Amino acid sequence: MKRNHFKPMYLLSFVLLLLVSYLNGSPTAFASKDENASNLDLKVMTFNLRYLNDYDPSPHTWAERRPTVKKLINMESPDIFGTQEAVYQQVEDVDKDLPKYDWIGLGREGGSKGEFMAIFFNKERFTPLEYDHYWLSDTPEAVGSTSWGNTIPRMVTWVKFLDEKTKESFYFVNTHFDHQSEEARQKSAELISRKVEEFDPSLPVLLTGDFNASPKSVPHEKLTATGPFIDLWESAEDRVNENLGTFNGFDDPTGGGSDRRIDWILSKGNVTAEKIEILDYKKNGQFPSDHYPVIADVSLHY
Repeated sequence: MKRNHFKPMYLLSFVLLLLVSYLNGSPTAFASKDENASNLDLKVMTFNLRYLNDYDPSPHTWAERRPTVKKLINMESPDIFGTQEAVYQQVEDVDKDLPKYDWIGLGREGGSKGEFMAIFFNKERFTPLEYDHYWLSDTPEAVGSTSWGNTIPRMVTWVKFLDEKTKESFYFVNTHFDHQSEEARQKSAELISRKVEEFDPSLPVLLTGDFNASPKSVPHEKLTATGPFIDLWESAEDRVNENLGTFNGFDDPTGGGSDRRIDWILSKGNVTAEKIEILDYKKNGQFPSDHYPVIADVSLHY
């Protein structure tokens, strides 16, 4: 049986030929692993809308704030955003006011009952491939379940999207942590960190929410320092309104200061942020919500 062998001189000539080809920029030699790489650029927002109720005084009622919310979102034009606290009527109102978006969500008590962790997305650009919901408890598949000292059910909605521009996919996760129980916040962070590992590991993940915790808190640490996420506020090239927090309570323009940055945009995987901003927009002095939204220009790298 014949076997092919390179003689030493032939082998040296072959190596030199490849090296010259590489230095001349020839695409036939030493092809870069990044040749097929692509980027998916997105404008992402998280926004606690303040739930509809009968006791917020004027001008903080939902009927009065609704046009301001509409104006703010239209001005910023995010590609995709997660909302917290909105009940079904509010979700429907936002849907009617913003016709270029569609949404996915479920009431935290099941069906249309309770507050939604709705995910709004540009329906001309994104196609939902998969979605689901789970509850922040020891029984995450049980609708409306609680376990950790929280009296209000807390939940997660997630969607796997296809971007029709790039044909790349990614996950978007939206949540709202409990406002009273520290145990619930910590265990919620642990549960989300575990559940996100069930996703396709090759795809990036964006996580938005009202976490009711400061950036120096244990829940933040469990999601970032010891968890799988990066806080895009900390990694962004440009941060706008660094001195602000995100809970204004309808009366505090500082949002409580930087230690009260409780609304976050986190990421997992190969994600970078060029700019991130706490939006302190007010219309004639009226706050759109008792939380400031946070918006980021992000790139998902494949």
